[in-house]
Amino acid sequence: MKRSDLVRSIQVSFNRMREQDADKIITAITSDITDAITRGDRIEIRGFGRFLQRPRATKSAFNPRTGKPMRLAAGKTILFRPSNELTKKMN
Repeated sequence: MKRSDLVRSIQVSFNRMREQDADKIITAITSDITDAITRGDRIEIRGFGRFLQRPRATKSAFNPRTGKPMRLAAGKTILFRPSNELTKKMN
């Protein structure tokens, strides 16, 4: 599903809301989620799932072009855990 599909879905759900208004809603939601994850907060959307910021440790790897060993720096990643409801619907 693309952003444009979400915009259309919101428009249909709310009696033909203007496309610009539906787009602003999606922008506001994604912006708030992005800001919260950046701060390290946990985002929970009941019935959908949770987004968490997770640390990633330093690890050794190999350069695929040269085959030489290299170190990958520690960093952060985003973890998504689906809710039980979403998992049941998928299965």
